[in-house]
Amino acid sequence: MSVFADLHVHTTNSDGSMELPEVPAVARSADVSVVAITDHDRLHPDLPTPVTVIEGVTIVHGIELRAEAPDGQHVDLLGYGVYPTPELVAELERLQADRMERGQAIIDCVEDHLGIDLDLESREGLGRPHIARAIDASSGTEHDFNSAFAEVIGTDEPCYVARDVPSFEDAVSLLSESSGLVGLAHPFRYADPTSALALTSELDAVERYYPYGRKVDPRPIERAIADNNLVPTGGSDVHEDVLGEAGLSKEEYRHFRSAVTL
Repeated sequence: MSVFADLHVHTTNSDGSMELPEVPAVARSADVSVVAITDHDRLHPDLPTPVTVIEGVTIVHGIELRAEAPDGQHVDLLGYGVYPTPELVAELERLQADRMERGQAIIDCVEDHLGIDLDLESREGLGRPHIARAIDASSGTEHDFNSAFAEVIGTDEPCYVARDVPSFEDAVSLLSESSGLVGLAHPFRYADPTSALALTSELDAVERYYPYGRKVDPRPIERAIADNNLVPTGGSDVHEDVLGEAGLSKEEYRHFRSAVTL
């Protein structure tokens, strides 16, 4: 399927490698007409409106916000067409402060655990991919990006530090008040996809198309869409500079766009 809209893209504002001005050219090279910028726990400061057009490419201002579900599982919510409320801004400032503390704790642990200097300081927007890239670039260890996650900083690994995240109820409330559409990201990436999909009864949308890198059965997502009258979304979860791996067709994007209330 030709991807018209890639609705899950990260920039250097969080843990992506693309600057926002690079996005239109990369989108055009992939024949993608619409991109949603969905940085982790952070709004992009150069996107003052919910939807804009930059160099011929429609840019939807979004956000990816992690939340703790009632069963304790962490899930990611995607808000689209964001017009931030004071309450959302305050929560994002709190989360960024927590990210900075967590980032420095991971950096300190990695340097001590591996006996290397990462030449990296914590800052707003810093995520584990930044630290994994720094480990990969270090000449003092044989770990690459993937093994850094798998053996050093991934969940339950020696330098993993948990994050402080809002409850699912609070996150939905914050995003619903500030966004035109709120959906569940990548349902099959969670330990319990069935429990995660049950949460969509409280949401507007679900990420139907996503590059899992393995074969998945989409029928549970399609049942959730039918049962909860959800808007299907889709995106590549871009952290580098390749768009269009997953997303919506032109017709599906029209349905999505009509559902985003601005």
